[in-house]
Amino acid sequence: MRFAGQVAVILLGAATVSRGLFAQQLPASPDSMRLRGVELRYVLPEPLFDNGPAAEPIKALYVNAWAFGGSKLAQLVSLADSTEINAFVVDVKDDTGCLLYPSDVKVAQDIGATKCVRTRDVQSKLDTLHAHDIYAIARIVVAKDPLLAQNKAKWSVQHRDGGLWHDRIGMAWVDAYNDSVWIYAAQLAAEAIRLGFNEVQFDYVRFPDEPKEAMAQAIFAARKPGETQRAGVQAGIAILAKRLQPLGVPVTFDIFGLTASATGDLGIGQVWEDFITVADVVLPMVYPSHYYRGSYGLAWPNGEPYRVVRNALSEAIERSRPYAKAATIRPYLQAFTLGRRKPRYTPHEIREQIRAAEELGIKTWVLWNPRSVYQRDSLRPYRNTALTVPGGAQ
Repeated sequence: MRFAGQVAVILLGAATVSRGLFAQQLPASPDSMRLRGVELRYVLPEPLFDNGPAAEPIKALYVNAWAFGGSKLAQLVSLADSTEINAFVVDVKDDTGCLLYPSDVKVAQDIGATKCVRTRDVQSKLDTLHAHDIYAIARIVVAKDPLLAQNKAKWSVQHRDGGLWHDRIGMAWVDAYNDSVWIYAAQLAAEAIRLGFNEVQFDYVRFPDEPKEAMAQAIFAARKPGETQRAGVQAGIAILAKRLQPLGVPVTFDIFGLTASATGDLGIGQVWEDFITVADVVLPMVYPSHYYRGSYGLAWPNGEPYRVVRNALSEAIERSRPYAKAATIRPYLQAFTLGRRKPRYTPHEIREQIRAAEELGIKTWVLWNPRSVYQRDSLRPYRNTALTVPGGAQ
């Protein structure tokens, strides 16, 4: 499938979600909900033979910094305890540039990122996750960092008319050609691992997804003569992988779902093969609401969650097949409602996406809801407790 001439429409849709939104109170008694609303085809059969402990694939929820730092965390832990969820992706640095907790990283202190932290007892909260056998993944946004851009002018994207360049929603970005941007992200990642996070996940590892007219006004001062956006991203993710490799933790990247389908770099510097040959895990964001009319022959992709996810991940698997040591594919799946032509994303729509992934042999996934609110009936009402290997299996 080719997306020439349509990419801008999809990228605009991606920006409207801004990675992360909705809520639902959990029932008081998880036991009373154990089998509610779960269709038989979604319940895994008991194994015929016991072959000993096996690696349990990561099945995660995105948890924003406010949810992690507040009372909602207890609800999410309760949800994980009573379902198949065994991991949380937690914002350590989100797209505001603010941090989850006070940092010892000098750049963070210099730019004031430690003045807008979301919690001051991160250690006790991480201890809680570990006590409940919840695998903790630190999410760090790289290039969309208005706080860093405002306080490190030489690291920022500048406007041709002077001052900072801003995207369509008024956000400043840092220059992804600048090595210092990536080194800062690596320093924060190393600190998160020392605190007790099990894995690091980097997001916004790309250039801004803006129209050509807007990008024509942007100046990337760190760009070398002839350097492409793809080359800039390649250099950046190599810095991250090299700096984190000695720590012995998985290095993972969030990328646009269309990266597995496109022949180019989508105008943002992302090429599928560049990531799967460097990362331990890649997380394509295959949200059905982000695919334009006609994608995969579908008149209304947002209303066809199973078919969109199955098609998108089939392409991802095919792109990875020639590489013996390709990264694990762990898709981000849509657990939010978007667009005027809904459906609302109920447990049915969410489980249809999971079914599509699992039928392809992909047993590991993350649900994304910007507000970190999840419907219990979207999840199988049990979980295994022996999480032994972090990556999960394709």
